[in-house]
Amino acid sequence: MLAVFGHLNPDTDAIASALVYARLLSRQGVQAQAYRLGDLNFETPFVLRHADVEAPPLLPSLPAGTAVALVDHNESAQSVSNLAELTVTRVVDHHKLGDLTTVQPAFLRFEPVGCTATLLLKLHREARLSVEQTDARLMLSAILSDTLHFRSPTTTPDDREAVAFLAPIAGVKDVTAYALEMFAAKSDLGDTPAEALLKMDYKVFPFGDPAQPQSWGLGVIETTNPAYVFGRQAELLSAMTAARNADGLSGVLLSVVDILNETNRTLVPGALEEQVVRETFGVLTTGSVADLGDRISRKKQIVPALERYFEGQDARS
Repeated sequence: MLAVFGHLNPDTDAIASALVYARLLSRQGVQAQAYRLGDLNFETPFVLRHADVEAPPLLPSLPAGTAVALVDHNESAQSVSNLAELTVTRVVDHHKLGDLTTVQPAFLRFEPVGCTATLLLKLHREARLSVEQTDARLMLSAILSDTLHFRSPTTTPDDREAVAFLAPIAGVKDVTAYALEMFAAKSDLGDTPAEALLKMDYKVFPFGDPAQPQSWGLGVIETTNPAYVFGRQAELLSAMTAARNADGLSGVLLSVVDILNETNRTLVPGALEEQVVRETFGVLTTGSVADLGDRISRKKQIVPALERYFEGQDARS
């Protein structure tokens, strides 16, 4: 049985794509099972209820050599801890190629689109397989989530076309209204502990010299109610400092993205983070908050800028 899973701290795309890809493979004669690598965020249970689907189980401990398929990620820091010991046979992803290595030739599908689910729709079409309603609902939801209903600069014409194709199959008559319901569910953070808020959409990235990289934790909270998040600023800054120290990171940043106004105000917990933000983005930090304007995409606007900064830093040293 092929284990199919997305990244740590899974978002809607990681969960939906694991479920859809496992079913697609099964329809093609490959026995596959979807798994998850962490707790769900607040948006994903809404999506699963709408699709009438159970959440995939947590990935059990896998012995070395187990065949796996990755969706929505390919970097070891964002995956299961023993990824290097597993046999990666398939990857479907829309991120840059990271440190992935395979022990045998693998099926790889990478395209610069806004969502992994957009690629899964293409795989359905290329296999000449119809899209089932449940899978249509999952893929539609994932695309709306990852592109922030086309607000994100990662959005491509392929994503828009996929939504237009999937909506009638999914039975979603008003895509805008449905997207707003998703975002409302994502923003209903309640009394969630600060540590959990930080890690809901959180990835660790290596920057700089590959031989001695700096590891940075980059979190994102996408919300229609940023005032609630900043009302808990002190708690979040404390959680960020604790995560930096506990995980041996060089720095931690938390971007609070206002979905409706398409803005990003980032929490900056320390002097080093403040220096890096200033020198990378040309903005000052005031009261532990840096206004990054319309830079709302971690993948396209935050990580590449930090990569250039640390590469330049290595060149200067």
